[in-house]
Amino acid sequence: MLREETAASPERRAAALAGLRAYQQAPRKGKRRLAPIRYRQQRARLRDYGGAGRPVIFVPSLINPPFILDLAPQNSLLRWCSEQGLHPYLLDWGEPSSADRALDVTAHVERILLPLIARFDEPPLLVGYCLGGTLALAAAAAGAVAGLALIATPWHFAGFGGGRAAIGELWQSARPSCERMGLVPMEVLQTGFWRLDPGRTVSKYEAFGRMEPGSPAWDGFIALEDWANAGAPLPYAAGRQLFEEFVGHDLTGTGGWTVAGRTVDPHALPCPAVEFVSLSDRIVPKESAADLTDRHDLGSGHVGMIVGGRAKVQLWEPLAQWLKRA
Repeated sequence: MLREETAASPERRAAALAGLRAYQQAPRKGKRRLAPIRYRQQRARLRDYGGAGRPVIFVPSLINPPFILDLAPQNSLLRWCSEQGLHPYLLDWGEPSSADRALDVTAHVERILLPLIARFDEPPLLVGYCLGGTLALAAAAAGAVAGLALIATPWHFAGFGGGRAAIGELWQSARPSCERMGLVPMEVLQTGFWRLDPGRTVSKYEAFGRMEPGSPAWDGFIALEDWANAGAPLPYAAGRQLFEEFVGHDLTGTGGWTVAGRTVDPHALPCPAVEFVSLSDRIVPKESAADLTDRHDLGSGHVGMIVGGRAKVQLWEPLAQWLKRA
């Protein structure tokens, strides 16, 4: 990919490789402090961030670790919400093994998310991020929650446009090995993301090579890239359903997804719902949004609107206000 993107510019190639080397060799800080576990369901854990307000379960994507919502002590949506009159919980999906090979995306809602929601004395609110929002929407359709907020959530997978073909080709080449393992490694998923915008993948390392070591931007890049390059594998059935039924055939966007015996329709939810949509997202394009009536369009990118410098203005405060009155 690097060769293709920089074929006409050896200087860009050298700069990108220098930035990549700087990222790989950069010192890392100590081990992350995890919030305590409140409930367990199969391999998943629900982590308790404290607070005296109404319970809110944050549902991250199955892809990449959940700590994007708790990236650093000074940059944590979860810890901030616990100070705003809410009681946030973070769903940590855990590490699947080949024994989980038959657990598809639908089963993650039915066998993990819905049982965890049922542990609460009162129906909690759900906040779903990225693919986690897709799962949270399905749980809300089952009538299990008091309200739903979506952040950068794909629903109409046809909105991925030309990227769907590249992802489909990747899956066809990776599927035999994944089927034998019973898992879809993170490397397969990451390669799919790179194919959505290879030019941006290269240019971000060029830019990192020019950053001042130890600066806030330098630290922020490392934190985000460590998150983006980490993550547990998916069970084979979850990867197959994601690549073939969701991305390939737009199962959700065409009204064909059934969860807990109900067709999932974002416009017929039995609870209040809101979505926050990035207008410049290249991983979850705005065309893939569920297009709820209560929609807030945001200008920043996929990860940036969660952890960027303007996050509290653009997302955190409106989200907290909505959750407290939903």
